[in-house]
Amino acid sequence: MDAAVLARENALLKARLTEVEAALAESQEANRRLEDILRTSQREKFGKRSEKLSPDQFNLPLEDAELAQGVLEAAQEKAEAAMQRARGETPRKPKRNRGHLPAHLPRVERIVEPASTLCPCGCGEMAKIGEDMSERLDVIPAQFRVLVTRRPKYACRRCSQAVAQAHAPEHVVPGGLPTELFIASIIVSKFGDHLPFYRQAEIFKRQGIDLDRGTLGNWVGRACFHLMPIINHMKAHLRGADRIFVDETRAPVLDPGRKATKSGFFWAFVSDDRGHGGADPPIVLFHYAPGRGKEHPLKFLAGYRGRFLQCDAYQSYNALTEIARDTGPWQLVYCWTHVRRRFVKRFESDRSPIAEEMLHQIALLYQIEKTVRGKDAEVRLLTRREHARPIITALKPWLEAQLSRIPQKSQLAEDIRYTLAHWTGLIRFLEDGSLELDTNPVENQIRPIALTRKNALFAGNEVGAENWAMLASLIATCKMSGVNPVDYLDATLQAILDCHPQNGIEDLMPWRFRLPSSLAA
Repeated sequence: MDAAVLARENALLKARLTEVEAALAESQEANRRLEDILRTSQREKFGKRSEKLSPDQFNLPLEDAELAQGVLEAAQEKAEAAMQRARGETPRKPKRNRGHLPAHLPRVERIVEPASTLCPCGCGEMAKIGEDMSERLDVIPAQFRVLVTRRPKYACRRCSQAVAQAHAPEHVVPGGLPTELFIASIIVSKFGDHLPFYRQAEIFKRQGIDLDRGTLGNWVGRACFHLMPIINHMKAHLRGADRIFVDETRAPVLDPGRKATKSGFFWAFVSDDRGHGGADPPIVLFHYAPGRGKEHPLKFLAGYRGRFLQCDAYQSYNALTEIARDTGPWQLVYCWTHVRRRFVKRFESDRSPIAEEMLHQIALLYQIEKTVRGKDAEVRLLTRREHARPIITALKPWLEAQLSRIPQKSQLAEDIRYTLAHWTGLIRFLEDGSLELDTNPVENQIRPIALTRKNALFAGNEVGAENWAMLASLIATCKMSGVNPVDYLDATLQAILDCHPQNGIEDLMPWRFRLPSSLAA
C-alpha cells in the first residue's frame, strides 16, 4: 500500500477516534450532572434538616432532571453516530415518538431537493418515485399588532345637511390603547399562568412597548367592573347545588399602615358533579375574607339550598351544622385524603404496621371508587354498599381495638382518635352516590392560587384581593369546562360592551361558551 495513502488513513482514524473520545467525554459529563441532581434530590428528601434546601432553592428538581437527561441523550447519540462513522457505517436516525400534532395547526411546507437530480450514469433527469415527510412543532414568538379603526363620514353633496357616521365602538378602556383580547391575555397570564404584572411588563418591553405595572392593573380593574354580573350569576347557580366542596388558603394583603402584609384568606367553593355523571355545570368560586373564622363561610353560604358540604375537619365548618334552614342543617362530608395523609406520615416516620394496614384499607376504598368514577349516582351507591360497606364495617372496631393497645399519648393514637372522631362524616358517602371520598375537586382548584401567590407575593389591598378572587374564579371555571379562558374573556367583554341583554346572562356563562365557527376552524 502506498505510504501516502496509509498515512491519510491513519490520520482519518485518529480524527475519528478523537471525535469518539470527545463524544464519550460529553456523555460522561452529562451523566455526572444527572447523578448530581439525583443526589441533591435524595438529600432534600432524606437528609438532615440542616442539610436540606429551602423550597425556593430546590423548586424545580424534576425539570432540572429532565433537562440533564436531554443533555445526556444528545451526548450519547452524538457518540453513537461518531462510532458508526468510524466503522464506516451510515449513522442511524434515532427513533422518536413525537405523537400526532393537532390538525388545526397551520402547516408551512418546505421542500429539500438534492443537489442534482441528474442520473450519475448519464441517463438524464431522474423521476420522482416518492418522498419522506416529517412534521416538527414550530412557534412564532408572540407578536403585537396595532388594530386601526376607521369610521368614515358621509355627507350629501346636494343639501350638505345630513352626515352619516357609525358610532365609536365601546371599549373596556375608552380611548385607551388595549383591545379586549389584549386585556384578556393579561388577565390569564397573571391569574391563570401566575405571571405578575411587572414580569409581563418586562416581556412587553422586549417588543418595544413600554407599559408599567400600574397601567396593566388599571386595565384589568376596568375589566373586573364589567365582569361582575357574570360572577353574580355564577353565585346564583352555585346556590342551587345540592353538594358543595369548600376549602380555604392564605391570601397575604399589603397593610400600608404597618409597612407589612396581613393575612386574609381565599375561601374556595366548588360544585362539580362530573364524578357521578351529573348534568349541572362545574363551577369554581373564590371569595376573599379578612379572616378564617366561622362567620365568613356562614356569610357566604347564606341562602344556599344544598344539603352536603364536603370539607376538611376545620372547626369553623361545624358551626354550619347548627344553622336552621328550610332544607335542613348542612351535613358535613369529611375527606379520606386528609386521613390518609396522617397515616402516610406515621408509616414513613415509624414504619408502623397499624398505619400500613390502615393505608391498605383506604386503598381498597379508592379502588372501588375507581370502578364507578363518572357513573350514575344510584350505580355508585349500590356498588359502595356491596363492596365498600363491609370494609367500613370492619374498620371501625379494628381501629378501636388498635387504639386500646398503643400508648395514648403517641402520635399514632392521635391519628386514630382523629379518624374515629370524624367517623360519621367520613362514611357519609355510603348514604348518597353523588358524594365523593375526598375534597380533591376543591384542593385541585386552590393549588393555582398558591402558585400565583408565590409569584405575586401579596395583593396590594383588599379590593385587589377581591378582584383576584373573581378573575381566578372565571379562569378556573373555564378550565373545568374545557374552555380557553383568553377566548372566553375576550368574547364576553365584547358581548357586555355591546349591551348583551341582562335576561340573557346565562348565555355568557363559561360552560355555554363556544368559539365562533370561523375562529374554531
